Amino acid sequence: MTRISPDSFSAAQDDLAHFLNNHLVHYDARRNYDFGALDRSNVSGLSKYISHRVLCEYDVVRQTLKRAPLAEVEKFIQEVFWRIYWKGWLEHRPSVWHDFVRFDADCFAQKDYRNAVEGRTGIACFDAWVAELQETNYLHNHTRMWFASIWIFTLGLPWQAGARFFQEHLLDGDAASNTLGWRWVAGIQTKGKHYLARASNIEQFTKGRFGPDSLNETAAPREENIIHEMIPFDYTMIGKKVFNTLIICDTDLHLPAGTGSYADYDNVFILCLDNARRQLGVSHNVLTFKKGLVGDFQARCDGSEVISADDFEIFASQNDGVDVIYPSIGDNLDYLKRMQNTHNLTVNFRKKQQDLFCWQFAQKGFFNFKRNIPHIIEHFNL
Repeated sequence: MTRISPDSFSAAQDDLAHFLNNHLVHYDARRNYDFGALDRSNVSGLSKYISHRVLCEYDVVRQTLKRAPLAEVEKFIQEVFWRIYWKGWLEHRPSVWHDFVRFDADCFAQKDYRNAVEGRTGIACFDAWVAELQETNYLHNHTRMWFASIWIFTLGLPWQAGARFFQEHLLDGDAASNTLGWRWVAGIQTKGKHYLARASNIEQFTKGRFGPDSLNETAAPREENIIHEMIPFDYTMIGKKVFNTLIICDTDLHLPAGTGSYADYDNVFILCLDNARRQLGVSHNVLTFKKGLVGDFQARCDGSEVISADDFEIFASQNDGVDVIYPSIGDNLDYLKRMQNTHNLTVNFRKKQQDLFCWQFAQKGFFNFKRNIPHIIEHFNL
């Protein structure tokens, strides 16, 4: 459970220290159990901070490896790197994201969908998780897999609708991890390899909190006929300062180590999109959380200012270009590209050296990426 701290950055650091000091040693053995919303001692609870880079993945890895050698904490390190891997995989195949956001939300039975999102399916575990998701804006990772499997294979609903539901309600909602995770459960991310929730598995890993619901445990994987071509890019193109205005989005609220500012810029604007500008709307709780993180970042980043989308669009119409901390594929990037086209605005994206280095190993499956984790750690002296 998150302890009370004066701001989100302090809370994130406190939660990280608490996990590393008290629960890291048991993580591998206990991580797959969902003990319920009142007991999250077996997981880190850091994803809502990592997904917004209030905690940067590389800093989390570095602090973890100060406590124990890689061999002893490898599973936790791998889980942190999964987010980087998913981002890199999607960067190579942006058409996967664009195809997802174009999904026709009216092309399936709305009554079945309403029963699902209102927790009226009659499947006890699923209905409880719907309530938990909307009340706490979090679900255990193992539970997310069960939930997605029941959604797709037992309820017969499109994975895209489920991914949108998660993106709407999860505090740690992330375009890459969420979209590709749902695709993996469906059996289209790794073609023909799907994940089937089994009542016995749910009973075991919830310690009997949920009994033998009737689930479809023999369903075939979903199929996709679209071929998503891989787009190569230059892994050395970090992007240097070009303009005197810097834009930071809510998905990368990370200050460079040892600094409290981007002092070489005349203007530093922090942007948090409202739902009118998002292709995938988020709940009131999620948007409030994001705005809180943005406000806390502004207080830590000297000379910065939170800017509304309305004011940014006025600024964009009156200026030639801006530098942007690259937000990765998702709603923020799509919005910025629309601003490029609408206002003829030049956007100079600045990418992290660590991200680009890691993404070169994310062209295929996670096995190849995992094999390179020691190399990544050594390369950046993590």
